[in-house]
Amino acid sequence: MRKPKGIRMVSALCLGCFIVVIFYFNSSLKPEHLSERSSGQKTRRSPLQSLYEGEQVESAVAAVHQGRRELLEEACHSYTRKRRVLVPEDLKHIIVDDQHGLLYCYVPKVACTNWKRVLMVLTGVSGDHKDPLAIPANEAHVPGNLRTLSEYSTPQINQRLRSYLKFLFVREPFERLVSAYRNKFTRSYNTAFHKRYGTKIVRRHRPDPRPEALEKGDDVSFEEFVYYLVDPATQREEPFNEHWERVHSLCHPCLIHYDVVGKYETLEQDSRYVLQLAGADQQVRFPASSKSTRTTGDMAADFFQNISPFYQKKLYNLYRMDFLLFNYSAPAYLKFR
Repeated sequence: MRKPKGIRMVSALCLGCFIVVIFYFNSSLKPEHLSERSSGQKTRRSPLQSLYEGEQVESAVAAVHQGRRELLEEACHSYTRKRRVLVPEDLKHIIVDDQHGLLYCYVPKVACTNWKRVLMVLTGVSGDHKDPLAIPANEAHVPGNLRTLSEYSTPQINQRLRSYLKFLFVREPFERLVSAYRNKFTRSYNTAFHKRYGTKIVRRHRPDPRPEALEKGDDVSFEEFVYYLVDPATQREEPFNEHWERVHSLCHPCLIHYDVVGKYETLEQDSRYVLQLAGADQQVRFPASSKSTRTTGDMAADFFQNISPFYQKKLYNLYRMDFLLFNYSAPAYLKFR
């Protein structure tokens, strides 16, 4: 009898150590001053105070973001039934800037490389680089360069969730999905993705594949990619890769109260707004987008032409919560409606 009791005690201890209980405070909570968090620093208004207590520099932009917060809260109440506690695994995508009081949940294919570059400059880990674009893209994604919220203790996590400005950037879900496909499956240099995912997709979803395709996985079609995503066996086997994982599964917006919901469609305006709230707009500028190859709605429509209405509906249902939570309409090019 002693052995089962000991096992139960160890199990209970492990569970207690890993579950992060988040006591949710909304905007009525008085934000803490930055000087109260960082000893020796001059007292100044925190980003959270700038948002909820101070006069806004751009009142029209502030009104837009207030509307987005309210829509997100309403959608969470309407479409989510169960609330649960957060665990450290849920917080791995939230980057912490203790110097400026910021929590940023990064979403791949929504300008996250440039936001990581900006945060490297703000936190001082970029060395001599003051221009975000001077930081190589691969360096922005090196683990350990920027701390994530999952690395902190439970009290530290709760304190930061209460007092730091929490923001994320989202994008029309199918444009983001097509962008991920184009980047990971149509670029010759992404051999790791071809091997890791392409070979599996070819093996499962292509009739009579050639041996070369089974070995390299470098010619996956968008249609095959869709089959892979909607196949129930895919998520039973392992979680989605972050590049096509749903935003609500990466950032948990119905469990974490985000103060700013930026959108890819208004990227420069929203990024400037976050930096203004942080008092860092004179220190660093968010890089202007100069890519002529960025995925657009028209481009996404072209990719969906060969997807049958049956699979279009299955794919929409898979990403439905991202459409609803972030106020995106179902694309007009979908044929199942």
